[in-house]
Amino acid sequence: MIPTASCASGSSSNSEPTVDVAGQDRNRAGMTLPGPASNSFISQRLRLHYVTWGDPAAPPLVLLHGGRDHCRSWDWVAAELARDWYVIAPDLRGHGDSAWSPDGDYSMFAYISDFAQLVHTLGYDQVTIIAHSLGGSITSRYAGLYPDKVRKLVNIEGLGPSPKMQAERDAVPYADRLRTWIEGRRKAAGRLPKRYASIEECIERMKAANAFLTDEQVRHLTVHGASRNEDGSWSWKFDNYLHVWPLAEIPQAEIEALWHAIACPMLLLYGADSWASNPEKDGRLSHFRNARVIEHEKAGHWLHHDQFDRFIADVRAFLD
Repeated sequence: MIPTASCASGSSSNSEPTVDVAGQDRNRAGMTLPGPASNSFISQRLRLHYVTWGDPAAPPLVLLHGGRDHCRSWDWVAAELARDWYVIAPDLRGHGDSAWSPDGDYSMFAYISDFAQLVHTLGYDQVTIIAHSLGGSITSRYAGLYPDKVRKLVNIEGLGPSPKMQAERDAVPYADRLRTWIEGRRKAAGRLPKRYASIEECIERMKAANAFLTDEQVRHLTVHGASRNEDGSWSWKFDNYLHVWPLAEIPQAEIEALWHAIACPMLLLYGADSWASNPEKDGRLSHFRNARVIEHEKAGHWLHHDQFDRFIADVRAFLD
């Protein structure tokens, strides 16, 4: 996944937010739109950030972003759903406005623990979840570990490597993978965050990496995904160590057992033009007890941006 950014919340489905270079959110009539409330919690000694929209008395809906993304990329979704839900969107460790892990620990174990801590901290007996990519992998494992804690789960291309990719990875001797991981972390330690002379350069980088996004979406996302450095340049917010995928992972057989343990209804969404493998076609759907797949035409990995109206319609139908 490429550096992404996010947006600020809107108050009307007929008034799609836009963002200027300074980061102010406006609707098409020029009215300033309120952003979400900013909060934090502690997990494994890290201060992690999350934002909320809507009435705290409404049912909780947690939105979890993907790799090298951040919580504010959910703004359009939150603007639609906050009428009926109390929407909570965390930044994963090392992403957005959450703290970076001092030892570069971005393992699935750490992510799952952080998510469990968020739900525990907020005190909910049960939550509904919409999650994308890495966020989908995290929350699907969480839902298998704590099946009574999840009411419904929408997973957007978040089951991890396809069986084909998994087999290719497993074919590489473990010692070779370990050496590659060590070298990758060494390089990450010496890599300085890339600096861009202007926010416009960041926008062009985002646009080149995400062909399905409109210019408005690109600008909206980029403004919230980058921060300004002391010298006036701009850098993406995520930690460089996120470029090195963790070597340690839950064994595939145990992941499949967790999928089978999920008790809640699941909606799995896939883009027809994405690199991600559709689980209905590669056999992984068989590991779930109560899940169905919808594939969106003319959509890539970010189908919730690429086909927003259809995404919202499918999600509303599923959640209701």
